[in-house]
Amino acid sequence: MTDANGWQAKVPGLALCALLALVATALASVPGVAGRGISPLTVAIVVGMLLGNTVYGRVASWTGPGVTLSRTTILRTGVVLYGFRLTLQDIAHVGWAGVLIDLVVLTSTFVLSFQLGTRLLGLDRASAMLVGAGSAICGAAAVLAAEPVVRGRPEQVSVAVAGVVVFGTVSMFLNPFLYLLNGTWHVIPGDAATFGIYIGSTVHEVAQVVAAGRQVGPDAAGTAVIAKMVRVLMLAPFLVALAAWLRTPGAREADGPVGGSTAGRGPAVPAFAFVFVGVVLFNSLNLLPRPLVDLITRVDTFLLAAAMGALGLSTHFGTLRRSGGKSMALAGLLFVWLVVGGAMINRAITLLLS
Repeated sequence: MTDANGWQAKVPGLALCALLALVATALASVPGVAGRGISPLTVAIVVGMLLGNTVYGRVASWTGPGVTLSRTTILRTGVVLYGFRLTLQDIAHVGWAGVLIDLVVLTSTFVLSFQLGTRLLGLDRASAMLVGAGSAICGAAAVLAAEPVVRGRPEQVSVAVAGVVVFGTVSMFLNPFLYLLNGTWHVIPGDAATFGIYIGSTVHEVAQVVAAGRQVGPDAAGTAVIAKMVRVLMLAPFLVALAAWLRTPGAREADGPVGGSTAGRGPAVPAFAFVFVGVVLFNSLNLLPRPLVDLITRVDTFLLAAAMGALGLSTHFGTLRRSGGKSMALAGLLFVWLVVGGAMINRAITLLLS
């Protein structure tokens, strides 16, 4: 009886988050929006923040339990189902060079984010890590996946997502211009397909990678998406490694607590990361018909949008004004690194393994 009553208390909040996801999906499908690489996740957090700072306070008391469930359990479920977008066969399409490029870009970007964020900008570790995860791996989805590990607060997640959206959008429009410059300067050796690996290894969101690659050409678009998927595939080992590091005494004592954790205990290794890997392995067997996989990925986008909407509802503009400037500055510095440093990494590894 208690469980039934508990679920009844969550229904209004779940319904609100589902409504936000529906609105976000509809808005993101508008041609002028979809063509710019803006995903339903981005729209959901923006709409959620607008409501959270206006009318949501009137219904927060009876929708709160469901909103909390959306930004915890629903979020983790969405991350797990994200594995149906990936297969191990993706790795073969970009070769060892593509895999190594992704790995070096991911590692260097996250380490740089942590060092610049905590030492240069004076950010707390959770904010630096969330911005780093979003820039290094796969945008908003990576921020959401890292949040339970670093125990970030909603406003920290929102600022990290904002950085991904702003600088990922700039990167999306910048890459076709960079491709033209590369035709003269030849910084990244090879053809359009090789440049697509650069796009996939440096642009933040999957949707932004698709848009940037298509503007360059079909060859670049194909390798860009595959390189991006390989980068996303690294999300699970990244989360496991991050959680393991945060449990070490040195990490706990270095800069104080992460998120809401205490100094005496680090975050547990996230179980959903292992389930995510299992889903990828299962999906690699191609046992499910393609239409069913497509349906699952659409459901997954809906769940992640609901989680983003819940985070938006829990984010207050006042908090963003107080803490958002440094995080956005960090996202900007990482954007510069991805453009310039990412090009150098692509050049060095391509020449080394050619």
